[in-house]
Amino acid sequence: MTKPTALVTGATSGIGEATARILSPTHRLIICGRREDRLSKLATELSQATDVLTLSFDVRDKAAVDSALGKLPDEWASIALLINNAGNAHGLDHIHEASVDDWDAMIDINVKGLLYVTQVVLPEMVKSNHGHVINIGSIAGKEVYERGSVYCASKFAVDALTQGMRLDLNSHGIRVTSINPGLVETEFSIVRFKGDEDRAKSVYAGFQPLTAEDIADAIRYVALAPPHVTVTDMTILATAQASATKVNRRS
Repeated sequence: MTKPTALVTGATSGIGEATARILSPTHRLIICGRREDRLSKLATELSQATDVLTLSFDVRDKAAVDSALGKLPDEWASIALLINNAGNAHGLDHIHEASVDDWDAMIDINVKGLLYVTQVVLPEMVKSNHGHVINIGSIAGKEVYERGSVYCASKFAVDALTQGMRLDLNSHGIRVTSINPGLVETEFSIVRFKGDEDRAKSVYAGFQPLTAEDIADAIRYVALAPPHVTVTDMTILATAQASATKVNRRS
């Protein structure tokens, strides 16, 4: 029996990469990202377990999204599982001191990029009355914190889009889920602080943060739930984290 096809954006690192690995026993994979060398390396690894197609594009570029996903080979065109993982935070500044370029990057990747990819993938799901969209949100889409207003706004938008998609797609039998991680130690903070590794490490100091594999495990659980079951919304925190801003740091 042919495995269902899963498409994972942002698969070159962190949660996306871990998700591709954990789904390889159960799904054929379309892995997407901007860094072709990392995609190729991951594809070589995962091809031992499943069929893999790599697509290198920037989700912010609608023309590139349309070109890559609108021209899939026939055997890859029917996507059963879409994981909208690509997303980033840029900067951690009070709103009156923040960079407009940072705002644009977060809104373009986290909101518009998610929409661009989803719009291309959904018609086949609608046609078949089957599919599952999993959007990777954040605790920042549930609680606003100081100096994170635009990042939080972008993740609140993901939460609203997830709820709206679920309503719009209900009559087509398509499941829609939001996975909302707290502090996960990946490249996230390195990107947010623009390569400042010491500052990035301080985010996770004094407690045990979540790992990309922790979130991937939750994604697998949700994706493999029986067809009549939809896990609509899942927030995942490290045990030491009680909210977006409260963390029990012991050192």
